[in-house]
Amino acid sequence: MPIYVTPAAGLKFLFKSMDKADPPLLRNVRELVQPGNVVWDIGANVGLLTFAAAAKSGVGGAVVAFEPDSWLLQILRRSRSAQPAASAPVTIVPVAVASGVGLRQFNLAARSRASNSLAEYGHSQTGGVMEEYTVPTFTLDWLLENQPKPDLIKCDVEGAEVEVFRGQIKMLNEARPVIMCEVGDEQSDEITAIFMESGYKLFDGEKPLSTASGVSRASWNTIAIPQEKCETLVRPQPYI
Repeated sequence: MPIYVTPAAGLKFLFKSMDKADPPLLRNVRELVQPGNVVWDIGANVGLLTFAAAAKSGVGGAVVAFEPDSWLLQILRRSRSAQPAASAPVTIVPVAVASGVGLRQFNLAARSRASNSLAEYGHSQTGGVMEEYTVPTFTLDWLLENQPKPDLIKCDVEGAEVEVFRGQIKMLNEARPVIMCEVGDEQSDEITAIFMESGYKLFDGEKPLSTASGVSRASWNTIAIPQEKCETLVRPQPYI
C-alpha cells in the first residue's frame, strides 16, 4: 500500500523499499492482524504499522494511530488519503499515551523523529532536543471508553512503556489485546511483571511466532499474547 516516508523520521526509510524498512514488524502484522481487527498504533511515527495493519484488517476493521508530533501528523494524513478503499479506515489522534489525562512536555529529537519522547524519557539516539512543546495525554483505560476496543496494540514510546501499561486494569484484564511493544532493557523487568501478572505470555518479536516457544523476560521487540489466545495465534503457519 502507498505510504509517505521521510529519513527525518528514521534512516531506515532512506534508499530502502518498504518491505526492508522493518521486516520483523511487517512479519508480525502478517501473523497477528486478522481481517476485521481493530488495531491501535501508539507512537505511529510515519505509520508503517498503521497502514500495513489497515491493509491486513480490511474494510471490516479499523486502525487508530496515536502520534503527538504535529509534523509527522501531516505525513500520516497524506498517507491516509492515498489508501485504497479495501483498507481499514484510519483514525489519527494527535495525542500521547501516558499514565494520566493531562498535559505533558514532549521532546522532538534532534537526530531522528523516531526518537521523540515525553520529556522524562528518551534514549541516547536522540542527539539532543530540537524542540519541546506541550501535548495532551490520555491513558489506555480512558481511551478504551472512547475508541473501538483494540484486538492488537503496537507501542513504541521511547522508554515510557511502563507508564503506558502500569495500572491499566480495563485494558489488560478486560479488553485483552495482543500487544507488540518496544521495551528498553531498563524497563524490561517491570514490563515483564505487568504483562505476566495480567495473564500474558511473552514472545520475542524478532522471531516468527510459528517457531516461538515463549520467553521469560521482555525483549527489545516484545509480543505479549493473552494466555487464552496463544493456542489460536501461536501455531505453525501453512506454507504458501
